[in-house]
Amino acid sequence: MTHFIKDYVSSCQQCSRNKNIPHKKFGLLKPLPIPNGPWICLSMDFITQLPLSNSFDSILVIVDRFSKMAVFIPTMSSITSLDLAHLFIKNIFSKHGLPSSIVSDRGPLFVSSFWTNLCQKLKISRDLSTAYHPETNGQTERVNQILEQYLWMYPFFTVYGRDPQFDSVHITQDNPAGKLSTKIQSVQQDVKRELEAAINWFKMYADKSRASPPDFNPGDVVWPSSKNIKSTRPTKKLSERWLGPFPILKKVSTHDYHLKLSSQWKSIHPVFHISLL
Repeated sequence: MTHFIKDYVSSCQQCSRNKNIPHKKFGLLKPLPIPNGPWICLSMDFITQLPLSNSFDSILVIVDRFSKMAVFIPTMSSITSLDLAHLFIKNIFSKHGLPSSIVSDRGPLFVSSFWTNLCQKLKISRDLSTAYHPETNGQTERVNQILEQYLWMYPFFTVYGRDPQFDSVHITQDNPAGKLSTKIQSVQQDVKRELEAAINWFKMYADKSRASPPDFNPGDVVWPSSKNIKSTRPTKKLSERWLGPFPILKKVSTHDYHLKLSSQWKSIHPVFHISLL
């Protein structure tokens, strides 16, 4: 009888759609690999819907994932993918060269055919975040606090191997090229070591509230979370917690699955992080 009840309850679609799941969030933390130096791996995002100032209402934010140096570029919300390329060449490529990878969300500009083809031609790897999983692009305040003691004063020094000069009268003695090169390498090695320590600590802390992900296979049926999906019901609280069920078409990675969504959900990106299943 107990076995029959368990099977009956587990097969109840209304229960599956509306009940909370009594386990930790699936998916242990998978930090992005640490770059080997400055301006090799970047992250990009937009700050939009700002008050109009000097004909600009948005900011393109580009961050070097190694030194944490950030570039804030004023722009418009009507920017095109061609405009994005011009801003990137003018503000990043002209000063730091081409990166090997760029992390971004799945905004229309970052997935446009022009930007995609441009990155392919320049051999820049695009690391797009999974839909509704913003942890891919960006670091939490806790990680920033750990790194603060080392990085808060010297993103400039990490990149250029010297402090910025503010007083035009005070002239420092130039270092020989060999000494400067050694200094830069030493600083970058220290930064990488601090980044590794911070990420390891944060992963250990974050994984305490997470569970190892189940190993789904193509053909398995899952229920994706509805928390990020706009509901047609009068209030979100009355909406079903889980959608589906939908079959898995492909295992994209250890934490991401490509689902076969019904035509009703064709506007939703079909790749879901394990924490949303």
